[in-house]
Amino acid sequence: MNCVLGSDNILNDTVLYRVIYEAVGNVLPCGLSYVVAGLAMMMILVNGVLVGAGLFSWVERRLIGRFHNRIGPNRWGPFGLLQPMADLVKLLTKEDLTPKSADRLLFAIVPVAMLAPVILTMAVVPFAKDTALANLNVGVLYILAVTSITSVAIFMAGWASDNRYAMFGASRGVAVLISYEVPVVMSLLGVVLLAGSMSLDDVVSAQNVPFLLVQPMAFFVFLAGISAELNRTPFDLAEAESELIAGFHTEYSGVKFALIQAAEFGAVLTSSAVIVTLFLSGWSGPFSEYFGWAWFLLKIGVLAFMFSWVRATLPRLRIDQLLAFAWKFLLPLSIINLFATALEVYFLRDDAGTLATSDLWVMAGINFGVAFACLIIFGTLIKEKVRPARLITGDTLSAVEAD
Repeated sequence: MNCVLGSDNILNDTVLYRVIYEAVGNVLPCGLSYVVAGLAMMMILVNGVLVGAGLFSWVERRLIGRFHNRIGPNRWGPFGLLQPMADLVKLLTKEDLTPKSADRLLFAIVPVAMLAPVILTMAVVPFAKDTALANLNVGVLYILAVTSITSVAIFMAGWASDNRYAMFGASRGVAVLISYEVPVVMSLLGVVLLAGSMSLDDVVSAQNVPFLLVQPMAFFVFLAGISAELNRTPFDLAEAESELIAGFHTEYSGVKFALIQAAEFGAVLTSSAVIVTLFLSGWSGPFSEYFGWAWFLLKIGVLAFMFSWVRATLPRLRIDQLLAFAWKFLLPLSIINLFATALEVYFLRDDAGTLATSDLWVMAGINFGVAFACLIIFGTLIKEKVRPARLITGDTLSAVEAD
């Protein structure tokens, strides 16, 4: 049988799906080929995320080892390359414990709920032209909606564990996610205004000048907000080992713990892919028609390296500093960026509503100046003035008693 997707089918523009569908359609009926091709794409997507998470866990441990002047994993395989496999075997063979007083159903659902947003997000990210599983015309909105599941999953983990440490960690995590979601969403509105669309393919096509240059303040807000939502240092208060053990996943072990860790490491790669798509021109580069996927993966690698570098360098913030950074610093920056971008688009676009490359360069110059001024002004306004602690003496105690 020769099966061909109709031009009105949403998956017709997905090259990989179309190739699998037509290949399987030579053997199976078209209806069954449609299902088999979909399952094949899902298997590629899920296994790609899991393999990427395992590889990134090895890379990050090696990098942090070098940053901290130590070796890092080096026993299993050359340069420790088999360490992720050894960790997986260990976690799969460990006893899977569930607290006696835990809500067993919610407790078991949490690892899946943590991993699902990572996989679902990658379904709409194009690694090259026409390679996304689904080119949604509301791709940006879809990503924001799907990633919000993480806050529910974290709260489920703390509540279902019936553990005070886990509950405190979950409360911190939800507070951070809700706080940072606001500036993150507002920072993306500028990107949508410039592209004139929420489709990720359209966003990449609109970047004759990378939006990193046109929207520097939005990039900074989005990068900082995503780092907080990923519980990455210096924003990892939901997993502050010194006072909360492991945070919301304290009670998880075995394969459930493995899935949660895969979700956390995979989320870094997924977030890097989203940033590359929205701010770094996606797959664009020399000979992108042939090597677009290579440029995309290279950009993801650079961003993942930056995440690891920050983790190995900066100290953890206090919870009050963390929330103040979101509401008093990132939120005003995102609002100013949105207003500036809206005014620029209004005055610079042509009668057809499009922006020329020269217009984007003009916006880049203006927005860099605005970003520099705002970072200095708001950085000075929220700067915490540290005062030395007063030395307690007998006179001090007498004065306190007299009051």
